[in-house]
Amino acid sequence: MFQHHLLLIYRNFKRYKSSFLINLLGLTGGLCCTLLIYLWVMDEMRMDKFHAYNDQLFQVMENEKTAGGINTRDATSGLLGESLTKDMPEVEAAVTTSPTYWLAESKVRIGDNPGVTSVGKFAGKDFFKLFSYPLVVGNVAEVLTGVNNVVISESLAKKLFNSTDVLGKEIIWSNAEIKSDKHVLISGVFKDTPNNSSDHFDFLVPLEVLFKESNFLKWGNLGPNTFLLLKKGTDPVRFSAKIEDFMAKKDQPHRRLFIRPASDGYLYGKYENGVLTGGRIDYVKLFSLIAVFILVIACINFMNLSTAKASRRMKEVGIKKVMGASRKSLIFQYLSESVMLTLLSLFLSLLCVELFLPQFNVIAGKTLSLHFDLKMVGALLAITLFTGLFSGSYPALYLSGFNPAAALKGKLGTTMAELWTRKGLVVFQFTLSVILMVSVFVIYRQIEFVQTKNPGYKKDNVVYFQAEGRLQNNMASFLTEVRKVPGVVKAGGMDRNFLGDLSTTTGEFRWEGSNPKDVIKFQKGSISADMVETLGMKMAAGRSFSDQYGSDSAKVLVNEAAIKVMGLKDPVGKIFGIWGQDYQIIGVIKDFNYESLHQEVKPLFFRFSDKNLNRVMIKMKAGTEKETISGILEFYKKFNPGYILNYRFLDQDFQDQYVAETRVAVLSRYFSALAVIISCLGLFGLATFTAERRLKEIGIRKVLGASEGSIIMILSKDFTKPVIAAILIALPVSYIMTQYWLNTFAYRIELQLWYFVGAGLLALLISWLTVAIQAVKAATVSPIQCLKAD
Repeated sequence: MFQHHLLLIYRNFKRYKSSFLINLLGLTGGLCCTLLIYLWVMDEMRMDKFHAYNDQLFQVMENEKTAGGINTRDATSGLLGESLTKDMPEVEAAVTTSPTYWLAESKVRIGDNPGVTSVGKFAGKDFFKLFSYPLVVGNVAEVLTGVNNVVISESLAKKLFNSTDVLGKEIIWSNAEIKSDKHVLISGVFKDTPNNSSDHFDFLVPLEVLFKESNFLKWGNLGPNTFLLLKKGTDPVRFSAKIEDFMAKKDQPHRRLFIRPASDGYLYGKYENGVLTGGRIDYVKLFSLIAVFILVIACINFMNLSTAKASRRMKEVGIKKVMGASRKSLIFQYLSESVMLTLLSLFLSLLCVELFLPQFNVIAGKTLSLHFDLKMVGALLAITLFTGLFSGSYPALYLSGFNPAAALKGKLGTTMAELWTRKGLVVFQFTLSVILMVSVFVIYRQIEFVQTKNPGYKKDNVVYFQAEGRLQNNMASFLTEVRKVPGVVKAGGMDRNFLGDLSTTTGEFRWEGSNPKDVIKFQKGSISADMVETLGMKMAAGRSFSDQYGSDSAKVLVNEAAIKVMGLKDPVGKIFGIWGQDYQIIGVIKDFNYESLHQEVKPLFFRFSDKNLNRVMIKMKAGTEKETISGILEFYKKFNPGYILNYRFLDQDFQDQYVAETRVAVLSRYFSALAVIISCLGLFGLATFTAERRLKEIGIRKVLGASEGSIIMILSKDFTKPVIAAILIALPVSYIMTQYWLNTFAYRIELQLWYFVGAGLLALLISWLTVAIQAVKAATVSPIQCLKAD
């Protein structure tokens, strides 16, 4: 019986070649898209889940109550981990680490060699006990003890020594945050961090070094991250409630603690006023929804084409029923046919995935590959069965329900219910397509907006680099000399990266009219003279730092957001006090976006400094970038011998803030185009069958004098109505969806009517062109051939 079904399936595919090819292409495209998205989604969902203690590993977070609302952060006090281990019996172990970006631009070298730019991280002694980064060489309990040790990755060991047999060898590491070179011994080598880790680093430094160099061992100061290994059976919710007021006992009543799974940081990183509101998980949901949309569109094609050509198979159904075939056996046959077609489509889609995966990885920034493990095979079978059964369900029920007598006479009529069902499927199909089209257009416009909006400073033709070697202690003289290099317009120094790396502080701020009970959160930084001019910032009042006025060491600049929070009307000349020291406000900088446009501009102040600055920023004359950089490199080589200048462009860093959104925009554009193509394939097939069924009608109309244009209009009209209905449904739905996404940006475009009207008209035009191909073909057939048609 099974062989008989296979033979019938083969004959039906062979007999109806056009519908077979349309269905095959549609399902292949839908499955290919779904598999690519599945690989991407699974990679996102697996991120940071590889640790052996993943279910017991949690990160301590803080909710800080400020005058502007609740601020959520992962920065904690350096004392917290040890204190929680001592005071809370539920804690088995704790590890304190630094954020990776603190040592993101470190130099690791041997002797006087130029060295390798690497990413480092401070970590507590139990780091390798809690986190599953296997050691190739070294003792887990000892590698991160003592201030003279360091643990490096396999790849770094090979870059430095061409070997991993490096235990006990000396290396030197340096960073702008740590002013002096650190001569250390290699105590261990760990395997390179895996692709499914969101935290990538090349070397680890014992936490004792950080505490020795900084003042994080105070409850009022924060910065490090704290991770806890809870004992088995501990209820995370209860434990989180238990430690909520822990900081109040340390004289920090405005800071409330809670915990989250350590692996949740990657996907669930967005908080608003103390409440988790999403993060990268929003993109996971978005692409999962797109995959479902496209697969459903492909399935609808199969349903519509199968029911549209039902008249061709009614005699087959009638004969089978007369011969005793049950409806159940007919349903099984037609479902087998759809599943078989889906299996064939799956094979082709796997070939397409293998072909497109390298380019997809480039766009998505991933290293995905097809691995047919048990989970992957199970997912493929599940997707295939769902697609086959879903796409074949309605045709199977429809075809198996024919009346035998009517079917054999060929007098099977099309009921209104069947007609409306088919049109309803077309409406649903194009509704999904139009939603995708509108979404892609809005995403593109928003990304264009954030990339072209004036951020309040001039990012073009600005290079920056880290202060190393002699430059660390001679910033003022370096800036004076580098300004003489031809092509250099301005140059300034800063104590950290400019974008998204300004330090946050809360303290006992004082100014005229301030309320000592208010907890105000300020961003802060130290800059040299000419820094404001180097970045082209505008002054709203007063002046910027300058050598012309003598020492500005007791002066500060604030931004407009700070003045708004402080409530000062005439701020210039007023006293701004913090940390027991008074500063005079000498200028107000117009608000500028030093974070991405997802964030509103926060209160900020700059202190003057010509020391302890670790970044140099240089503004170059437009059109002379190549020559100017050559001049800077030559000067740097003389000023800082033995060090290689590694520079970056500020405008590239600005673009990098929106890498995730840009990737979403590009991928969405491809997926949306595919959805429209699949929808049009189905529309093309329906138009073909409709034209064939109405050939005699067309012949009679032409004999009676109907023009080809009027016939094209008649054939196109039936398909225009459902597409218009789809557009009317899709537009309000797409408005709600795009507005929700735009709300994740503090600065965003306003939704315009023409975004939606344009997408609707484009969908209508595409559908007209698709139907017109068959309508024109049918209208140009001679009346004699039309009347001879069966």
